[in-house]
Amino acid sequence: MFPVKKQPIVYISRSDCFSACHRLNNNNLSDEDNQIIFGKCNNPKGPRSQLQSRGDCYVVLVDPVTGMVLNLTDLKAYMEEAFMSTLDHKNLDLDVDYFKDKISTAENIAVYIWERMADQLTPGLLYEVKVHETEKNIAIYRGEQSE
Repeated sequence: MFPVKKQPIVYISRSDCFSACHRLNNNNLSDEDNQIIFGKCNNPKGPRSQLQSRGDCYVVLVDPVTGMVLNLTDLKAYMEEAFMSTLDHKNLDLDVDYFKDKISTAENIAVYIWERMADQLTPGLLYEVKVHETEKNIAIYRGEQSE
């Protein structure tokens, strides 16, 4: 038996920012209940948010030919096509079909980005998506589903 040589696990990530407005509002609730649950984020004029998104990719092996997990130029292009072009400078609730029946929380934005990035990348390559709504508020999604 030959010993199995362990390969490094390498994570790469790329961050990008998009600017969008959105309002946290559940149309199935009363205005009063929405105000209680979402507070100032329920403002009908919708806050303008500078959101930062980072897509982290994961593979077991670094490509021996390129020395890379994934070319970061390619990752930038995938991010642009997957979500930057659809979210940047948009009203998420009015301009993005995905949010017509979902509340545009950071959590749901992370799921939206994951679903679109997963379509762009080799299966199993995407590790996580982080959406920084503020410096202190971050939603992280790794593609997990409840039973």
